[in-house]
Amino acid sequence: MENGILGMPRRCFNLVVIVCIVGIVIGSFLDFQINVVLKNVNSIGAFFASYGLYFSYCLYPAAGMCLYRGLKKKGYRKAGLALLIIGYFLAIYYTNNYSGSKLRALLGYKVGENVFYSILSYLLIAVLYIWPMVVCNIVLDDSDADKLIAVGATILVAGIVSDNVNLWLKQVASRPRYKYLITLPDPMSEFRSWWQMVPYKAGSNDSFKSWPSGNMTIAAMMFSLPMLTDSLKRRSERKNYIAFVFACVFVLVYAYNRIHMTNHFLSDVCFGTLITYLIHAAIGCAFFSKDK
Repeated sequence: MENGILGMPRRCFNLVVIVCIVGIVIGSFLDFQINVVLKNVNSIGAFFASYGLYFSYCLYPAAGMCLYRGLKKKGYRKAGLALLIIGYFLAIYYTNNYSGSKLRALLGYKVGENVFYSILSYLLIAVLYIWPMVVCNIVLDDSDADKLIAVGATILVAGIVSDNVNLWLKQVASRPRYKYLITLPDPMSEFRSWWQMVPYKAGSNDSFKSWPSGNMTIAAMMFSLPMLTDSLKRRSERKNYIAFVFACVFVLVYAYNRIHMTNHFLSDVCFGTLITYLIHAAIGCAFFSKDK
């Protein structure tokens, strides 16, 4: 951990950054053409787009448990409990914001009617995030309290910062989404590359919030997973690499989903991933600097 970034060797960090930059360069010239080729809106893709980020959100209650176990070991049990609750709440809050409407619709909720289904969806989301806390409480090693606190703080702080930076950049760019462009008689008439920004045109209009990808901001949180595996009672370098490979595959699959479902361009997903990864890496290094 001392010589790595987010629980992995620096070469892994460099690899992710290079892949993102290559994707940005390619997308800068071929964004529109790539979407034309990959466009394939379907029910399976829609399901994954709506609920796939559940695995990323599980990191919030896991981070809360890291903070609770670490602070409890240092004699700050109440502070740890408060942060555990915050981590648990963030998972529920973000899930409800990003995909809660899909779940409520699935349960049969209609605005202004069947309020019970709205409450049921919220309770269901709350139940789904209990297991990460239970599992982490069992498998985490609290012999190094400072390490657990650093892991939990990195995930919570970086997650919040990344989300808000992304929301701000969406307004600054106000880039039209591909799914909006293809509804026009001439899609290319309003197409803009990521650097052709029209600040604050988007407002509340989601059709102009293509760059950078917000969903990729969430998906890229998975790169924090090796920090958790590195905090296990039975940790190993092999488990860290497995976690990193899983994160890479998850991010790549989700990036493809955002493109083929016409929500984003290649440069959108690469920027969303890169921005989040860099923020997590910077904050992680800051919290772990004491160990060096």
